Amino acid sequence: DAGLAPLTFGMVYPFSCHNYELRYWLAACGIDPDRDVRLVVIPPPLLVDSMRAGHIDGFCVGEPWNSVAVEAGAGSIVLATTAIWHLSPEKVLGCRTEWAERRGDELAALLRSLYRAAAWCADPHHHDELADLLAGRRYLGAPGELLRRALADKPVLSKGAAPTAIEDFHVPLAHAATFPWVSHALWFYSQMVRWGQTAWSQEQVDLVRGTYRPDLYRAALAPLDLELPAVDTKIEGRVNTATAIASSNGEMLVERGGFFDGKIFDPRELHAYATGFEISSTS
Repeated sequence: DAGLAPLTFGMVYPFSCHNYELRYWLAACGIDPDRDVRLVVIPPPLLVDSMRAGHIDGFCVGEPWNSVAVEAGAGSIVLATTAIWHLSPEKVLGCRTEWAERRGDELAALLRSLYRAAAWCADPHHHDELADLLAGRRYLGAPGELLRRALADKPVLSKGAAPTAIEDFHVPLAHAATFPWVSHALWFYSQMVRWGQTAWSQEQVDLVRGTYRPDLYRAALAPLDLELPAVDTKIEGRVNTATAIASSNGEMLVERGGFFDGKIFDPRELHAYATGFEISSTS
């Protein structure tokens, strides 16, 4: 209204969870991310310098770059993405289908290694060693102390402030963190449709379902004799039931995996969900 330039926010990639969660948060608060602000793509290591130089007003990124911005006095952490979508996914292990079929034994060994690594990272007794490892130039090249805080779920939100405890800030293993939920893939697809990155089609839905392979995950981890999710999809939202219950149609309701605005994502109603937002590319 004042004729000033819109606020500019950085995110790491147009098809990243950071883009979709930032957009979800803004839109749920009545801010159209395509009209009211400007979103730009900036590689994670360059975000802090971009904000310090005044090129952007904020950004959404994974650790440690938000903590690096705080340490540098370039900004403050407004909220963690787990406050937008509690227990939301971030990284994936991906490979080509033909490679998975041709080298199934190697993929299975890789999945078991990933699970064991997640279990090791989840143990607080290993956090000092893990922080020192990640701090090396081969990996993040960020101060180890910042990494230790994040691993302990106690980041510093503003320069000079005491660490703040944030539940589930870093979750490498608990809550089936390494399980490839097909419903996660479908939620990301719903956001691609919502923001005009693709048009809705049942053919694409089938392709999306096929990209996440819980069957390969279960087969790979079978030798470890673990208790794994028995279903491939779950309803994302806050449900007033037990922490995890199986409904009559085979879906799983998870109490702790909700969106901050109280909305429920039911993968059985994917089209209605993807096309039913008040703020979207077509609104």
